[in-house]
Amino acid sequence: MEELIVLYEDNHLIVVVKPQNVPTQEDFSGDEDMLSKAKKYLKEKYNKAGDAFVGLVHRLDRPTGGIMVFAKTSKAAARLSQQIKDNQMKKIYYAVTIKTPQLKQDTLINFLKKNEKENIVKIVPQSENGAKKAELFYKVLQTDGDYALLEVKLITGRGHQIRVQLAGINCPLFGDNKYGKIKNKISSNLGLWAGRLEFYHPITKQQMTFACPPDLDKEPWKKFYLNKYFLY
Repeated sequence: MEELIVLYEDNHLIVVVKPQNVPTQEDFSGDEDMLSKAKKYLKEKYNKAGDAFVGLVHRLDRPTGGIMVFAKTSKAAARLSQQIKDNQMKKIYYAVTIKTPQLKQDTLINFLKKNEKENIVKIVPQSENGAKKAELFYKVLQTDGDYALLEVKLITGRGHQIRVQLAGINCPLFGDNKYGKIKNKISSNLGLWAGRLEFYHPITKQQMTFACPPDLDKEPWKKFYLNKYFLY
């Protein structure tokens, strides 16, 4: 893994950028993960004798890159987690689909169920046992032929939610070999990036906003002009 990219750090939290195809926390692959990387960074930076405390507040799927916040104290972790439960932490994603949605903007509401054995999520009837409500809002920002760049705001936070719901309207993400019907061999990068994160500081209560674009020289991002969405 490349060196940890830190956008912000204080005594209570650390905001970093997760590269695509890197796990959020340790999994069966044994690949270096973001949680371990953050602990190692803090341990070395502050010359800690034991392990550094890093609270996992939220996750990004392995193929998804973008901004993550970790807590450096248990109090900060609890308060940031509560913000997520209260829908106060806002996450904005940028997604590239291989087909342009019929509606330029829409709210998608589905019920999802995960097959743990196969690690796949499906849209199911609301009445099905284990079904969980999933809701998001998307807006088409740009198009390039059949491809479309979308801004996606999560209202709920379900695993694989954006990928499944967009595939559900026949607009799967670029490079999504799990939920897309077309197998993509051009790039190993999924067209999904957590580009903006907004929350309240767990101690000072100050509103904090972070933005970071994906690698604009790589597919599928180089098809579009994204810089203007990351200007303050």
